[in-house]
Amino acid sequence: MSILDKLKIGNSVQVNLELSKDRLTKETIDAINVSSMGKVSDFRITDGKGIGVVLKLYNGKEQWFFEDEIDLLDENGNVIKKYNEKKENSNFIFDSLRRLNYENKNKVSELLNPINFFIWLVVSFKDIF
Repeated sequence: MSILDKLKIGNSVQVNLELSKDRLTKETIDAINVSSMGKVSDFRITDGKGIGVVLKLYNGKEQWFFEDEIDLLDENGNVIKKYNEKKENSNFIFDSLRRLNYENKNKVSELLNPINFFIWLVVSFKDIF
């Protein structure tokens, strides 16, 4: 169950600044440093991969965040624990594919090597599996 399944407009949330400060303005970072809490005012499609949450911060400004950058709070102000129920394939092949890394090749002989092409192909598609 995703945090978005529980989240409604008007809910209080807490922003995790460490996960989002690389894309925020100084004014927004300062506001979050004063109070990391905000209220959900809307939802927004982010980059085609998910749904973001628009928060009204303590200074009255609105800013959107990815769902993993916020924590839902209960009525007492305590963080509601996130449960990640994503099923993981736990067989040897999938574990091996997850550990593969591809390093960019610069030499022509490396580019033409079919093994390097295969590794690139597997690494490119491993998130689909």
